[in-house]
Amino acid sequence: MSNLTANDLKTKGVAAIEAVLAERPEAIVSVRGKDRFVVMEIEQYHYLRECELEAALAETRADIAAGRFVKELPVQHVKRANKSAV
Repeated sequence: MSNLTANDLKTKGVAAIEAVLAERPEAIVSVRGKDRFVVMEIEQYHYLRECELEAALAETRADIAAGRFVKELPVQHVKRANKSAV
């Protein structure tokens, strides 16, 4: 990943982001020498979000296949959730 400084963004604006993203899928924005943010094209964000959701779905399917779930009425679920929140 290529780095941009907050000062680059102040002086060059979106053009600084576009220049980095023309060569790489993400850019790190540093503020006062520390990496703080990641900037990417919206298509890349949507791709990563979809990967995250697919991973969550795979984890859920594995839990169901292994029997790690509870089947109960909504009222029972709320009671159990309230107990675990305390």
